[in-house]
Amino acid sequence: MMATLYSFRRCPYAIRSRLALAAVDCTVELVEVDLKAKPDRMLELSPKGTVPVLHLEDGTVLEESLDIMMWALRTYEPLGWLGESAAELDEMMAAIEVNDRAFKHHLDRTKYAVRYEGADAEEHRALALELLATLSQRLTQSPYLWGQRPKIADWALLPFVRQFANIDRGRFDQEVDPALVGWLDRGLSSSLFVEVMKKGGRWAG
Repeated sequence: MMATLYSFRRCPYAIRSRLALAAVDCTVELVEVDLKAKPDRMLELSPKGTVPVLHLEDGTVLEESLDIMMWALRTYEPLGWLGESAAELDEMMAAIEVNDRAFKHHLDRTKYAVRYEGADAEEHRALALELLATLSQRLTQSPYLWGQRPKIADWALLPFVRQFANIDRGRFDQEVDPALVGWLDRGLSSSLFVEVMKKGGRWAG
């Protein structure tokens, strides 16, 4: 039995999972999920009904994108994504937690303000930009968040920054530091990101 990944092409959580699996060249059966008609098998494996879900050959079910990334990287780890030390990994995971909690909160209320009662899109945009400024500070010192090459923090955050930038890319480019723009564009143009986002491709359903 081959491992199966239930994914949705544009979901940032699913994108980060596909990035890690593709980077380690892990062979999986990819199921592109119609969010309006989720597969029964996926719901059996993960009743919460959100992507990504990775069903491993031994029956293990991983329901969180970071768990999928860490499983792939700890199983194979060919590229040094987990950093130079345990302390560096802890720093990167802390940055990812800020992204997944605070930045995602403001991203959703900027992009989908009408879905949240009382949400002020401009207020949440400003708060999101404050969080992005902390990334920009790091990127003025090196091309990637933790050094000269991309690591787990870069790939885990990239899909969310992409989603925020795509709300209004012209405005984004004017409002953030050029170092962040350059980081985003390098990630989006990388062969790895292009591979996992191809329509009909191996990693995009």
